[in-house]
Amino acid sequence: MTMTDSIHLPDWIPASGHQLRLTGVHFDAVRIEGVRGERVAARLIEAADGDAGPVVCEAAGFRWMYFLLAPGEVRRHNWPLGVQQFGGRGTRTVTYIGIPALDGNTWPLRWYSEPTVTAPFVEAGRLGAVLELVGA
Repeated sequence: MTMTDSIHLPDWIPASGHQLRLTGVHFDAVRIEGVRGERVAARLIEAADGDAGPVVCEAAGFRWMYFLLAPGEVRRHNWPLGVQQFGGRGTRTVTYIGIPALDGNTWPLRWYSEPTVTAPFVEAGRLGAVLELVGA
């Protein structure tokens, strides 16, 4: 299998550049800041044998890491302090997350882990376990 065969291209990923997507519709998101987020993402990828699902990294500012979960998943779990959650029905806020294309100039966003056929979303239970392990 080639690398392009293993990548899952949902319709919410733009063909070029980056675009804003509504949470709770296309996906839910868990956001963790900076080095803490990078540490969680690295452990998540390791725990998933390289197939962790979609994680978007902001290269500027606070360097947020966005872990994209299936729609409706974020509200089914308890997240530790400092972990922000976006999405889920019944919320009064509307949040958009920037999503980069898989190729080309997408600065300041980039994929830390891309969606695949076997991991179209980050598995919330695995993310929670990694957060406990890392102490985040």
